[in-house]
Amino acid sequence: MAKQTIRLLMPQWQGGNNPNYSFGAELLAWLAPDNDQPLIHVPVQAYDGVPLENEDGIYGRKQLLQQLEAAQHIINAHKPDRIVMFGGDCLVEQAPFAYLNERYGGELGLVWIDAHSDLVRIVGYDNGHTLPLGNLLGEGDEEFAMHVKVPLKPENVFIAGFDIPTEQDTEIIQRLGIQAAGTKELMNSTASIKDWIKQSNIKHLAIHLDLDVLDPKAFRSLLFANPEAPYDFSAAGTMPISGLLHLIKELSEEADVVGLGITEHMPWDAINLKSLLGEIPLLNI
Repeated sequence: MAKQTIRLLMPQWQGGNNPNYSFGAELLAWLAPDNDQPLIHVPVQAYDGVPLENEDGIYGRKQLLQQLEAAQHIINAHKPDRIVMFGGDCLVEQAPFAYLNERYGGELGLVWIDAHSDLVRIVGYDNGHTLPLGNLLGEGDEEFAMHVKVPLKPENVFIAGFDIPTEQDTEIIQRLGIQAAGTKELMNSTASIKDWIKQSNIKHLAIHLDLDVLDPKAFRSLLFANPEAPYDFSAAGTMPISGLLHLIKELSEEADVVGLGITEHMPWDAINLKSLLGEIPLLNI
């Protein structure tokens, strides 16, 4: 019997408190290879010009929880074997990966390819997209973590491309026993991640790809590469596109990849061109 794969488009922006994440998600889904996998839109409240409120330490908490529940409802209605998620901010990963862990008996392996751990709240930065991996492990934010029926096993999680852990990151990684490797190590050899798959007996694997793991000097469609407000690149990723592709292909040979989430696409040139076109008189008659 053929396995059912669904694609979800969840243009969620509230988790990063940046409406541009919505357009980035829609463009991601459009760019992906076309096939017979159904594309299902997860309803997301569009930006209406009103700034999000900080609700108990997370901006837009109520909207984010409503959207999480909408994604859960869609997934549970289809009961797929595999899920592809086009986001939006990183918090879109919670519903599909929690479902897949339950679907595969609590034994799902998860490779979190990201320049950040997404495990802990960052002081002074109350955005929900800092916590999805923490939520999936039953930590993170209590209200979001309650929506994860079967938390992932920490030993079944590998954080890849994470170069500069904070003290908070290091504490929780060591306390939970999570495996991790930086970009330099993985670009030199994928042995550590292959060994982890074998030692943890990972049969079914989900891959989270936050595009900010890429080097913004080579790939510009990232939050850190805003041409009008240069960021401190020390917080950005350093992975080359070729190395990222090699890593994903290697993972696909080692286990059955049942989940793939791609998030945090910020196509500045397209965003700025869309804004320009929106102001041209003849196009708005």
